[in-house]
Amino acid sequence: MTRRRSVVLEGATPQGEAVTLRPLRRGDRREFLALRARNADWLGRWDPSVPPGGSPRRDIAGNFAGYVKSLAAEARSGSGLTLAIVVDGAVVGLVAASSIVEGALRSCSIGYWVGEEVAGRWIAPTAVALLADHLMDPDGRALHRVQVEIIPDNAPSLAVVRKLGLREEGVRRAYLHIGGRWRDHRSFAVVAEEVGVGGLTARLSHAHQQSRARHTD
Repeated sequence: MTRRRSVVLEGATPQGEAVTLRPLRRGDRREFLALRARNADWLGRWDPSVPPGGSPRRDIAGNFAGYVKSLAAEARSGSGLTLAIVVDGAVVGLVAASSIVEGALRSCSIGYWVGEEVAGRWIAPTAVALLADHLMDPDGRALHRVQVEIIPDNAPSLAVVRKLGLREEGVRRAYLHIGGRWRDHRSFAVVAEEVGVGGLTARLSHAHQQSRARHTD
């Protein structure tokens, strides 16, 4: 097994707001749990739940150190990469690549969430763009495909993939157990040949320019 170094990614939203992605730390416990508590209603309806016959979910509050340790182990093994989204020195959310597969597939799925207090500031799409560009970098993991699955009524998350210009591929029936039941998900993806110069970060900047132009017409 190849052990990988910790990943820290830095960038900025199209408006110039600095965004850092870094591994979650044990010292983030109080801030992270407070963020989740403040946003329980905002985020809770989209959280995964345990289907019949499934193993109980980890108690993050009761064993935050164990949670951080498990994320670090996934990153070292290369099977996953979960990073805290940091703005102005504060953790405002998470972005995660899961099911990272190399070989002939070279693919992953990306999930993300941010607190309601920063929603609409292009922070979530910037985080997704930074992580996807890192994973698809030919000199890095060189993944060929990144995909995102979203519940059809999750409007804030749909806004993220719209800003990134991800291609919709259809609906995955009863794809994930969310809120106590199996939920359909709309599937979006991008492959390396579609990204172009500058990656998704450049694509996001272009989308912001177009948005501003529409609002000034």
